[in-house]
Amino acid sequence: MTKIMIVDDDRITVSLLKTLLELDGFEVVNVARGLQVPEKAIAEKPDLFMLDYNLNDTLGVEVVRKIRAIPEFLKTPIIVASGMNVEDECKKAGADAFLVKPLDTNKLSDTLKKLIEAPSQPPMTKP
Repeated sequence: MTKIMIVDDDRITVSLLKTLLELDGFEVVNVARGLQVPEKAIAEKPDLFMLDYNLNDTLGVEVVRKIRAIPEFLKTPIIVASGMNVEDECKKAGADAFLVKPLDTNKLSDTLKKLIEAPSQPPMTKP
């Protein structure tokens, strides 16, 4: 079963995402604090990360950089979501995909499918 780590401090968003993803057959773990992600990721070994850009303790883009600094997660897909237009910043940091909030569930599903089924390859980063 594919494990997704949701990094978001909004309990309502997490609850909705968790329900949707579990109905689609995913195992879901949640981390509310971005600074806890490296430790939790090593313990949980998720197959995909889904991050909010604005976290209480840091920015999602900083979490992306920390995840990419861990060798075992160099190729693990990362999705960042935000209501702001920060797609270029997130992808430059190492995110594989960016979604605009409020999330379109069809776009989320398509993005998850594409990233999970894609052969493992390094994220597209700009120089």
